[in-house]
Amino acid sequence: MTSGLAAITFFVFILRSSNLAHTVIVNIMGDSSSSSSSASPQFVTKHWEGFKEFWGERFSFLDHYSRFIKRDKPLPSWSDADVEAFIATDPVHGPALKTAREAAKFAVTGSVIGAVSTAGVAWKYSRSLHGSGLAFLAGGIFGWTFGQEIANHSLQLYRFDTLAAQTKFLEWWEDKSERRS
Repeated sequence: MTSGLAAITFFVFILRSSNLAHTVIVNIMGDSSSSSSSASPQFVTKHWEGFKEFWGERFSFLDHYSRFIKRDKPLPSWSDADVEAFIATDPVHGPALKTAREAAKFAVTGSVIGAVSTAGVAWKYSRSLHGSGLAFLAGGIFGWTFGQEIANHSLQLYRFDTLAAQTKFLEWWEDKSERRS
């Protein structure tokens, strides 16, 4: 409680020297001449819309998958044989999908190496279970990232449009599973 109060006090102290403090307080608390109930929702709504727009642009690639994810009846699971059949039938997107699947193996390997090694070092020097757990999670994320970067360079993934290949596979699987039904 006292650290939170100290942080707020420090924040107000920093803002006092500028005119920004008044603007922040008026936007958060509402202007004293107007009712505070009408100012706060507008402030929150405006910032929420900006937040959604900002992250919507960053995750726009998910729009390609939305028609496969937001279905009334989900797509059935596919096997490795189904993926290999797609790779054999599509000469354009098949090699890209095959390379993307190989890159995922690099990423998983990097994740395992990163997670185990950082958790082991953390356990060796701290003997802290929660610290080792956090190191395990962070090492897994960092290892996944490094493994993916190694795969990008060694397999030259930058030459392929893997998003299009994955989308084409999902379209192919959707058509194939609807024909079976």
